[in-house]
Amino acid sequence: MAFGLYIIGDEILSGKRQDKHFARVREILAARGLGLDWVLYLGDDRARHAEALRHSFATEDIVFSCGGIGATPDDHTRQAVAEALNRPLLAHPEAQALIAERSREVGLPLTPGRLEMGVFPEGASLIPNPVNRIAGFALRRHWFVPGFPEMAWPMIEWVLDTHYAHLFNTRPSGELSMIVHGLAEATLTPLMLEIEAAYPGLKVFSLPHLTPDVVAVYEIELGVKGDPDHLNAAFARLRDGALALDGRVDKA
Repeated sequence: MAFGLYIIGDEILSGKRQDKHFARVREILAARGLGLDWVLYLGDDRARHAEALRHSFATEDIVFSCGGIGATPDDHTRQAVAEALNRPLLAHPEAQALIAERSREVGLPLTPGRLEMGVFPEGASLIPNPVNRIAGFALRRHWFVPGFPEMAWPMIEWVLDTHYAHLFNTRPSGELSMIVHGLAEATLTPLMLEIEAAYPGLKVFSLPHLTPDVVAVYEIELGVKGDPDHLNAAFARLRDGALALDGRVDKA
């Protein structure tokens, strides 16, 4: 199964806040032998958010979404999910009971606005929040958590450990790379395509670096990643091919 991540909020796109979710979610998955297949940043635009969700709901992907589940006017995640699935928003009794309990604990009035955070698309299940018990929600392999890292990250870990432990360490992967001097990417492309065709379980990658003020001089990190069983053979073939093209090869 593929894993995806939505990161929601105008504050990320405007630069008012720096995103921390991508790096941390990648680490959380990697610790369990999993990896991210895609990441999408979205601003606080309900229609655009709903359109993205329609696409991901149509896949088998496991998707995490960070942000936008509050009840202020710039929070649109709950409404966008309802729109994408054509479902009504309904009060969730358990979620609202948790909100009421939290309000009593901290001495805040139980306003309609606070209870609104317990209104979810029909059929949603809850994701426990270990920080303040204001729950996230889940529908169809999509898991919606707050934008606060202190809440989002342990909630994502709970989802993985509770629902997807059977997937841990089932996607073995390795990576080998080298530094190639004196060859352009266009020169290496046929070789890269040849290796990928010969080893379908592997991906070939290139990360070029240009020498300042001498744009024709390339230094490229060239490598293969994926199925460990064929990694060494594919890398040897890639290295031999780069040398045959008169490239110079160093360790990465």
